[in-house]
Amino acid sequence: MKRKYHVVESRSKDAGEVIRSFCAANGQILAPLVDLIAEARLAVDEVIEQAGRGLIETILNVSAEQIAGVKTPGKSSGEVRWHGRQKGRVRVADRQVQVERPRLRRKQGGEVAVPAYEALREGSEASTAMFEALLRGVSTRDYAAVIPGMADSVGLSRSAISREAAEAGARMLEQLLERRWDELELLVIYLDGMRFGTHHLINAVGVDRQGRKHVLGIQLGATENAAAVKDLLVRLREKGLPTDRRYLFVIDGAKALRAAITEVFGADSLVQRCRTHKLRNVLERLPKDDKMLLGQTRSLMRAAWRSPNADEGMARMRKLAEQLEREHPQAAASLREGLEETFTVNRADVPPSLHRCLATTNIIESPQAGVRKKTANVSRWRDPAMVERWVAGALLLTERNFRRIMGYQDLWALADILGRGAPAAAPQKEKAA
Repeated sequence: MKRKYHVVESRSKDAGEVIRSFCAANGQILAPLVDLIAEARLAVDEVIEQAGRGLIETILNVSAEQIAGVKTPGKSSGEVRWHGRQKGRVRVADRQVQVERPRLRRKQGGEVAVPAYEALREGSEASTAMFEALLRGVSTRDYAAVIPGMADSVGLSRSAISREAAEAGARMLEQLLERRWDELELLVIYLDGMRFGTHHLINAVGVDRQGRKHVLGIQLGATENAAAVKDLLVRLREKGLPTDRRYLFVIDGAKALRAAITEVFGADSLVQRCRTHKLRNVLERLPKDDKMLLGQTRSLMRAAWRSPNADEGMARMRKLAEQLEREHPQAAASLREGLEETFTVNRADVPPSLHRCLATTNIIESPQAGVRKKTANVSRWRDPAMVERWVAGALLLTERNFRRIMGYQDLWALADILGRGAPAAAPQKEKAA
């Protein structure tokens, strides 16, 4: 049957009334569009909040240096001098962003304008170009090419921006490495590795008694080997993390991670292997075209992990391995390898409400995804120091959006399992992720 369409000319007098009537009668179709607009707005606001302010303040500092020279501690000299900092606002496209701007004064008195701040405050074309650059995620090396108007107006160069950005990254790296953990009671430690070009990096994320997540540290290594992981754990110990306490370690199954945990924290440490990685490893060794076998294997493994009794769940897994052994021996071997440590939370009687966060490495892979997103435009990693600077800065930016883990209200039970005793106070309700 031929479908009828209602065509409305945009210039017709009754176009507005027709559209209003249609929306009133079919309002449900607008819901996805409203959600999309809201999500897009949040995404733009997040870009401005995280990347925009830091980039703008870096440009303001470089612009001030062009007038007064590099800021140095001690007695001021020169005709134009640094005079502290002050809160200000600049226009970026259709919004205002609050920043900290440098102040300059003449030796004999009188304010000196910072050219970049004046240009951005007026909402010129340069601010719109900067907004577009932020959305594109361009690197500072492309600054002069993407924002030529601003570069010309305030006399900034790619090398100046890159130098300032490198110094800011070094400060963030130092901030991360100098954190201390004496007064924070951690219960869970996640360990995982990332690769940037030819460089490998181990990072750690911890969860405290209230369910809050913390970036603990990073460590470069040739590969995800035991030596690099040990160096990271030893540094955490030197920064106040007690090694005489029990923790729940969550790892992806790498033997190097397990060996380093045993060496630094002892053989009786609770180690939970990521179930997502285990499931993926088994399914990858089954025929891709056998959808029924893949679906059955996935369902049986997940059902076994949901078993309240660890021994019963492991028995189901071993029976599944026997069934796979004849035609798919590699999948069976992968299933048996490290099987017991995928049931650590079951065996320790950790509340089921915590299994989703404590039985997988999702908690650490989420900030890693944020790091990859923020470093996606880096095409060449020149040296290990560059990797550390970028990753440290990206992790600290990502950490600002951390929320409590799901099921954090039941972490008191895990604390009791680990021998930490009763909580000091009942946790308050808060949105978790």
